Amino acid sequence: MEPTNQPDFQHGYASGVEGVNRETYEGYLSSQVNTDWITDRIQEKRTELTNTERQLAEATDANRTAFADLQNFTSQVDRLDKQIKQKEADRQALEADRDQLLERRTKAAPDYSLLAGLLFLAAGISFLAGDLIISHEIVAYALNIRNTNEAWAFAVGLAMVSILLKPAYDRLIEQPYQEDPVKNGRRYGRFKMGLALFSVLTLAVLGWFRYEAYRTDQLKAAINKSVRQLQLNTDPTAATQVLSPSTLSKIEKQLSESSELNLALVNSPWALLSFVLSGILFALAGAVCLGIALPVLSAFWFRWLQADIKLGKLRRRLKRLDKEIAPLETQLAEQRTQQQVLQHNLDLLPNLNDLKEERQTIMSELNELLSELKLAQTDSRISNFNDGYGQGEATRTVLTDDEQRQLRKEMLALQNSNRSRSGEARTNGSDKGTNGKTQGLRPYQTIRNYLSDEL
Repeated sequence: MEPTNQPDFQHGYASGVEGVNRETYEGYLSSQVNTDWITDRIQEKRTELTNTERQLAEATDANRTAFADLQNFTSQVDRLDKQIKQKEADRQALEADRDQLLERRTKAAPDYSLLAGLLFLAAGISFLAGDLIISHEIVAYALNIRNTNEAWAFAVGLAMVSILLKPAYDRLIEQPYQEDPVKNGRRYGRFKMGLALFSVLTLAVLGWFRYEAYRTDQLKAAINKSVRQLQLNTDPTAATQVLSPSTLSKIEKQLSESSELNLALVNSPWALLSFVLSGILFALAGAVCLGIALPVLSAFWFRWLQADIKLGKLRRRLKRLDKEIAPLETQLAEQRTQQQVLQHNLDLLPNLNDLKEERQTIMSELNELLSELKLAQTDSRISNFNDGYGQGEATRTVLTDDEQRQLRKEMLALQNSNRSRSGEARTNGSDKGTNGKTQGLRPYQTIRNYLSDEL
């Protein structure tokens, strides 16, 4: 279309001929173009708002469905996870018991072998038996207790002194040395050295006493041989073998010497030392041997008959727990895989908060555009009014009074017809003025055409 055929060109040409201010119509054109542009943007925002609301509704339904499906697997995962954690806690408790028992078993390892423990036990029992015999002799003869049961009961009580000394030896000598050999080694060494010296002294006294007893036996044997010799020297031809007084005196003298030897042996200080030292040595030696043997046997008893049996039970329980945990872990892995897939699908869905924010942003922009449209339409109508007013003013200056009266009549009729047409257009929805499409002649154009026809 040529520029001269456009309505804006024609209106500008007419305004220039009539001398109307052009800025008024320029403001109208600017406001009208702004109105059309804002109207298009409003339509776009409304379409965008509709799409956003549809996406929000679809995303809400999709999120609701995906979250419901996810919760089913989440509950299964939580249930299996609790079961596995409980099984793991039980297994950790069993492993802690096993490790603690292994540590106790390691600490309970004795310094002596089982054979050495048995040998020390046999030695301790031997010392107790020897002490028991010595005690019985002391009780039966020295204390003059003739009742056999009472004598043995008292003798056993004296022999049990070794059992009484064992805790003292364990707590004062053996246990401190086992706990800290460096700190308590000197005291342990002094005790061992003292016990060794005491043992050697006791053996020396016993040896000397045995020598005295052997010498007494030899002297008594010689005396008995002499007595027999005297008896054999009697006259074998006599009718009756009656010993002579001199022979009898010699025999009595020999027997008195034998009795003196027995009394000397019994009253010897070496005999006293032998009984005393042997009793003390047997008690101490029995306590030491039992103090060594019983912990060794107790350690092997704990290691073989307690710890190893309990460790076997713990191993079987751990294997049973492992068999129970394995299928649960498999199920948990499968459920977690499904949970991750559903979670991934849920993450791929549009974010509801972002869609809500986008909808709120679009509504804010739409409200701003509506506000701008209101201002643009107001400016457009004001500029249109001013342009019409300028056109009417320019026309009034060239009309006579009769023409002006006739013009007022025509204007009233024209305004009435315009109101009727505008009402029908609003009723039928055919008003296209705000969409920027073709519309009828404006009032001042109608008046101009009318005046031109009259002239």
